[in-house]
Amino acid sequence: MDETKVYDTDEFIDENISETLKEIVLNLEDRGYNPINQIVGYLMSGDPGYISNHKESRNKILKFDRTKILEVLLKEFIK
Repeated sequence: MDETKVYDTDEFIDENISETLKEIVLNLEDRGYNPINQIVGYLMSGDPGYISNHKESRNKILKFDRTKILEVLLKEFIK
């Protein structure tokens, strides 16, 4: 217990983005939207109108930089 533990904050941020995206996908599906089309539309245009406000999904995705979201998605794809 006397040793200092170093945490990689990028891992926490990536995990937070990943979990938030999963939640947003479910929320978009719940409203009858195609989540892939909606998220791609948002990421390409920057227009938050692509993301439904259902269950605060729009506010949740706006907490993250779009570039960082793309980075997390690419990391998951390459794994």
